[in-house]
Amino acid sequence: MWPGMGKRTSKQAAPSGVEVRLDGVAAAFEEGAFAEALAGAEALLAEAPGLPEALHWRAATLVELGRMEEALEAYGKALKAAPDDVELLLGAAECLVCRAGDDREAVEEGLELCARGRKLAQRAGDVELLFEFLLLEGTGLNQVGECARAMASLDAALGHVPRSVEAQVERAIALFELCRFPEAQMAFEEVLKDAADEPWAHHYLGLLAERRGDGKEARKRFGKAQAVAPREFPPPVELGEEAFDKAVEDAVKALPGHVKEYLDNVTIAVEEIPKDEDLLGESPPLSPCILGVFRGSPVGERHSILGNFDPYPASIVLYQRNLERFAKTREELIEQIGITVMHEVGHLMGLDEDDLWQRGLD
Repeated sequence: MWPGMGKRTSKQAAPSGVEVRLDGVAAAFEEGAFAEALAGAEALLAEAPGLPEALHWRAATLVELGRMEEALEAYGKALKAAPDDVELLLGAAECLVCRAGDDREAVEEGLELCARGRKLAQRAGDVELLFEFLLLEGTGLNQVGECARAMASLDAALGHVPRSVEAQVERAIALFELCRFPEAQMAFEEVLKDAADEPWAHHYLGLLAERRGDGKEARKRFGKAQAVAPREFPPPVELGEEAFDKAVEDAVKALPGHVKEYLDNVTIAVEEIPKDEDLLGESPPLSPCILGVFRGSPVGERHSILGNFDPYPASIVLYQRNLERFAKTREELIEQIGITVMHEVGHLMGLDEDDLWQRGLD
């Protein structure tokens, strides 16, 4: 959503020819001349530092130039100047939800802006913007694992634009993450009726085929996703069984001595992908894309009338295919194996997901 020319909230005098100059910034932006658009916005701000439209264009242009820290700061300034500008709220929320990488705090901040913008759009009767906020909200909720809530937002979005491919894809992803696999299968197949080359639909249909044990179909779907969107879906980094096991052994050896003491009666295993029973043993279910899982009771909760005998021995499982898909390079894969081992050992020691996130082990 490009910055609009709504009612100005700044009380300062507008620069000479402001509308023509803003139109020039908009034209440069839409042509992909982002450096030119940025220069135009900054020239306007040099004369009128609080001009909301120029602040918005500057922020949007910085996003396109990949200068994310500056963009987030610019959106913050713009929102101070025009806190109820719905298009500005949408741009800032999109930046936080979709452009800030794996920063959970940024996504949650973006969701707060979505909630504000959604209410304002609803109050104004702006169905187009309301749809955009609902879609972005569903996307963000999926990212932070709140997939049931994401479903509600995405169903509402589809109520306004029933054939939106983006909303259909996000809704299907939520179904997959909630382990509602037959429904997810149908939802992704429905997406392909409107967008036959939609790469995310093919990728997830590959994951579903993999779960069914249909290797041929999985390879076909993964190959299609990689052909259509090679940057988003590069070929997985594959380690042989021996090399993967060695990486796990090395990760365990690298644990601090006082931590390794807790592993005496803990089995560490490698499986290809998670079993349904591991996913559905939690409420809400665990993501089918989890990298590892801890089975059993944390150290502090173990007890038995039989003394030191534990009738339900603890185990840590790493999922090789999910880890290989997660990483972009061999080095990153080996590093992530170590992080995943530490993550699951954290659960063994009684840490929850919030504790692990605060330690950078999410």
